[in-house]
Amino acid sequence: MAAIILDKIRTALLIADYSTENLNTIRHAVERQCLAKTRALQEAARDAGLLICYSATVFRSGYIEVSERNKFNSERKRSGAPAVSDPLAVIHSAVKPLDNEAVVGKHRVNAFHGSDLGLIFNANDVNTVILLGYSTSGVVLSTLRHAADADYRILLVEDCCADKEPDVHDFLCQRIFPRQADVVQSADVIRALAGK
Repeated sequence: MAAIILDKIRTALLIADYSTENLNTIRHAVERQCLAKTRALQEAARDAGLLICYSATVFRSGYIEVSERNKFNSERKRSGAPAVSDPLAVIHSAVKPLDNEAVVGKHRVNAFHGSDLGLIFNANDVNTVILLGYSTSGVVLSTLRHAADADYRILLVEDCCADKEPDVHDFLCQRIFPRQADVVQSADVIRALAGK
């Protein structure tokens, strides 16, 4: 693979839906050491002065944002589990945001839909997104497709993504995502951020 070249001023790192619940329990994420790799990438991005953003799926008490027509989220609503409205309470402690980093609470799979993520990117003149998250078939797929349609350059950090179904992760990263993004490894991005 050719060296990654980044305009650090116009590049953002998006850590999408790295929740404590998923990253501690999903075998694919644990086996791939996603947390450790993401932590290293997060530190490199901070050292390089990148805009760092986080997304977390949250809901108000009673899940008032969820329609019964929404197949995925209506199951959560019916489960009886209490809603969590604070995105900081959801994000895994290993990658907790700093006070000056943007945290976006969202109510759908796509990190852009109904959130102010696009506004933050526009305000900071971002044209390149380094994307990673859990799950590959959820937030990563939906957010990547939206970002591609919005004409962002996308670097999908494959080894910092995971899915309950590893074969689906592999299919998306090998066959679908390369159509709209550069599929990269965290070590290569870290080297690029360090100017190596």
